[in-house]
Amino acid sequence: MTPMRYRAVFRIPQSKNRAPFFFQFRPYFQSNYQQSRPERSSFGIAFDIDGVILRGRAPVGGSPRALRKLYGHSGTLKVPFVFLTNGGGVPESRRATELTEILGVNILPSQVVQGHTPFKNLLTRYENELIVALGKGEPALVMSEYGFKKVLSLDEYASHFENIDPVSQYKMWRTKQTSDCSSQHKESVPRYDVYSDRVSAAFVVSDPVDWGRDIQVLCDILRSGGLPGQENGHQPPLYFAADDLEYQAAFPSERLGMGAFRIALESIFNRIHHDALEYVSFGKPNPFVFKNIETLLAQLQPSHCDNDITPTGDSPSRAFKTLYMIGDNPSVDVKGARQAGHPWFSILTRTGVFKGKDNHAEFPADLVVDTVQEAVDYILKREGTSVGC
Repeated sequence: MTPMRYRAVFRIPQSKNRAPFFFQFRPYFQSNYQQSRPERSSFGIAFDIDGVILRGRAPVGGSPRALRKLYGHSGTLKVPFVFLTNGGGVPESRRATELTEILGVNILPSQVVQGHTPFKNLLTRYENELIVALGKGEPALVMSEYGFKKVLSLDEYASHFENIDPVSQYKMWRTKQTSDCSSQHKESVPRYDVYSDRVSAAFVVSDPVDWGRDIQVLCDILRSGGLPGQENGHQPPLYFAADDLEYQAAFPSERLGMGAFRIALESIFNRIHHDALEYVSFGKPNPFVFKNIETLLAQLQPSHCDNDITPTGDSPSRAFKTLYMIGDNPSVDVKGARQAGHPWFSILTRTGVFKGKDNHAEFPADLVVDTVQEAVDYILKREGTSVGC
C-alpha cells in the first residue's frame, strides 16, 4: 500500500510559500440607497442563503417577511444587509435578480457575495492567461464577467482532448449539455491552442457536477504542469471558492459540498503524484471574508462626510457597533463570525444544517433561533429599530 502523505494546504492569508493576497471587494454597481436614506445605521446584517433564506428555490423561515422589515414604507433600505453565501455558479447580477423575484424585495448585485466573488481580485494575475473554471451553472461566464480573457469551462476544455474521459460514452446525460456549452463558448471567447497553451490556474467556481471526469481532468492538468498528456511538471495554482463539507439544499438531509469534492481530489492526487496537492480555499469561514463584508456594508450606508476618511481609506463615522451573521452551519457561519471577532454577533437558525435543540457544542452561536424571521425580529428589538411592513 502506498503510504499516505501529509497535505500541503495554502490558506488565506497565512501561506508560507506564496505572498499573501489582499482582498477588497470593489463595488461594480452604484447603490442608490445613499441618496434615499438620510440616516446611517449602527448595525448591519449578513444572511446566509441556503438553509436560512431558501431551501432550493423555496423561501424558508418567513424570509420574505423578514427582509421586508429592513426596508422603509417607500421601499428604501433602512438597514444595510448583504447575502453572504459559499454557493455560486452564476454571476452576482443574475443571482440578485433571482433573489428579487423569489423574495419580493429589491436586491442589488452589490448585496450578493458568493464564494467565488473574491476571484475577481486575481484578475491582475491571470487576466490574459489560460485558466479553467469548473462547477455547476456557468463557471466560465462568471470568470469572464470578472474580466478574465482566456477562460474555458472544464466541460469545453476536456472536449478538446480525445479519450481524456475513458467512460464518456456511457454518460448519455452529458451529450446535449456538452454540445450546447461548446457552441456557446466558440462564439464568446478568443481562439487559442489548448494543445500548446498551458493552463495557468484552475478555479473550482461552484459544486462540480461530474466528479469522476472532473477529478481525472484536474489531475491531468495539475500533475502535468498545465498541459494534459505531458510529463510531470510544476503544479499550476488551484483555487476553491469554498470548502463546505455539507450544505442544506431542498433534500431533507444535507448534501455533499465543495469541501467533499476537494477531499476526494486531494486524496487521489496525493496517491498518484510525488508532491502533495497545493490549493487555496476561499469563502466562509475565512475571517478575511467577514472583514471585507464590513467594508461592503459600509458602502451601503449613506455618505454625507466625504472628507471624513482615514489614511487607510476607512471612514470612522461608518463604523458599525454590531454586525450580525445569520447562518445555519455552525462550522462555517458561526465559526467565521467568531474568528472575525468584534463587531460580529452570530445567530444560528434551525432551518438548515443545524437542527439541534441546544446550542452547538464546538461552535456555539451568540443566539439560537428557529427561523430567520425570529432572528430579524430579535435584531430590530435589540437595536431599538421600528419594523417595516
